[in-house]
Parts: sequence; structure tokens; C-alpha cells
Amino acid sequence: MSIIKKLALVAGIGALMSSTAYAEGLSGKVIGFSQIGSESGWRAAETSVTKAEAERLGVDLKFADAQQKQENQIKALRGFIAQGVDAILIAPVVSTGWEEVLTEAKDAEIPVVLLDRGIDAPEDLYLTSVASDQVKEGRVAGEWLVGAVGDKDCKVVELQGTVGSSPAINRKQGFEEGIAAASNISIIRSQTGDFTRSKGKEVMEGFLKAEGGGAGICAVYAHNDDMAVGAIQAIKDAGLKPGTDILVVSIDAVPDIFSAMAAGEANATVELTPNMAGPAFAALDAYLNAGTMPEKFIITESKLYTPTDDPQGEYDRRKGLGY
Repeated sequence: MSIIKKLALVAGIGALMSSTAYAEGLSGKVIGFSQIGSESGWRAAETSVTKAEAERLGVDLKFADAQQKQENQIKALRGFIAQGVDAILIAPVVSTGWEEVLTEAKDAEIPVVLLDRGIDAPEDLYLTSVASDQVKEGRVAGEWLVGAVGDKDCKVVELQGTVGSSPAINRKQGFEEGIAAASNISIIRSQTGDFTRSKGKEVMEGFLKAEGGGAGICAVYAHNDDMAVGAIQAIKDAGLKPGTDILVVSIDAVPDIFSAMAAGEANATVELTPNMAGPAFAALDAYLNAGTMPEKFIITESKLYTPTDDPQGEYDRRKGLGY
């Protein structure tokens, strides 16, 4: 089964086809793709899906891995501009510092589409932004925790994403909104795990040590699943039971979090689909071939998954997507 067909099983065939079926006019177009890096399983899946969709549509995709550095992304964008590509896709590593290079792309009449992260820049510098509602993702996670703990006093430790990135900012805001009405829930420690599994484990080890071996921690909220998986290992190493002694809620819905959920070691995740390319290519097709301006913000669905949602089946359905 092809990667796109597997993706359809996850995201829904109808949703996938509605975003990609009319992008056939991109055949032969040269499109640059500046990816943040491969800091997480979700990021790897987004890259794989984007490459597969480009191949299906006959797009000549010029791929650049920024290795989590904005200066590498800016260099890549300038390279794409010099090559005279037809369009640029970028998943921006941080939200600021883009105006100069995006102005250069605009002056060269090269449309830019943002993938899965927003930026602080004038909206006329990019064609559209394809992303989830990151504030909503955090809010859904927070609301789940409120329902899960009821009236119980709950002290939460938070594993933040990369400092200055839009997901870290927005997922933190949303979670705080989700628990705002619950006076029994409080965030006692919050530190960046940089969206990586190893850093998530390291930071969680520090949290556990600072909180009496974990006795004072009710739950861990991670801005992505990879940090959550690292935290789960740290909790186990401390002699505690993740998912029971310390609740685990995170965002992305990657295969490994469903594996942990099936084992009783994770409690909830909010989905971030890796298929940002489908809507992005469709928007570019309409713009390049028909002059149709897309919506400025194309929002993907954010769905909550818990152990009642067949986690083993979800793992099996997602594991071939490049995570």
C-alpha cells in the first residue's frame, strides 16, 4: 500500500481527496521545501508525506533540512529564490525574523506557503498558512485533564516545545485556557524539552528529582508526543507507573504514543495530521494555474484520542507513514 493510501486510512479518504484531487496542474512545477529538521517522529512523517505527495503530482520538490536552525532556513529560501522556483513551502523553526527573506521572495513573485507553524510577519508576505489550531490543541489537552482528575488536587509539570516556536507558545496558551476554571489544577514546573525524546526524558528526570521523586506530580503535559515518550521512560526509571501514578497527556498522535497508550503508559493525545502538503499543493495549484487566492489560514482538524479509541489499531494504521 502506498504512503498516500495509508495516510487516507488515517485522515479519512474523503478529507484527503478533497485537498489533493485538484492539484494535478502542478506537474512539472519546481517547489522548494524548507523543513525544520527531524526532531520528532511527527516531523519525519510530514517530510515523508510531502515528498510522496509531490511525487504523485509530478512536482519537482527541492528539499532542504534546516537541522533546527533558522539561519539554515533563510539560506535555503534564498537558494530557492536564486533558482527561480515556482513556489516555496516552509515549516518555520521560530516565529520571528522572516520579513527580510519573505520580502525577497515576494519581490521575485514566488508564493510562499507556511506549513504547520505560524510566523509574526505581515500576512501579505505569504500566500497561505496550512496548520492546525495550536491553541485549540492545547485547550483540548487541558480540558481532557480537567475531566480526568475531577476535583482531585493535581500538580502538573509541562514539557514545552522549542523556545520561540509558534507551537510552544500556542500549545502552552491553550492548555492554560483549558485548565483555567479548575482551581485544583496548577502547573508547578515548565521547561523546554525542545520537541525531542531525549530532552523530554532529561527534563522529566529533573522534574522528578525536584518533586520528591515524583510524589508531588499528578500529570505531565508535553507539547509533543516525542517528549512525552521520553518522559514516560523517565517515570519508569524512577520506579513509578506512567499513566497511573502520573498521567500523561500530549499532542501529535504519533504511533509510539499509541503503543504507550495500549500498554497503559499514556492517557491522551491530540492529533496533528502530517498531511499539510495536500492542502498546500491544492492551494498552489489554484493560485498558479487559475489565479485563485486561497483562504489565508487553512485549518486542519485536531482530534482527541484516549485508550478507548483502539490505540493498537491506531498504531498499526500509522506506523507506515514515515514516523
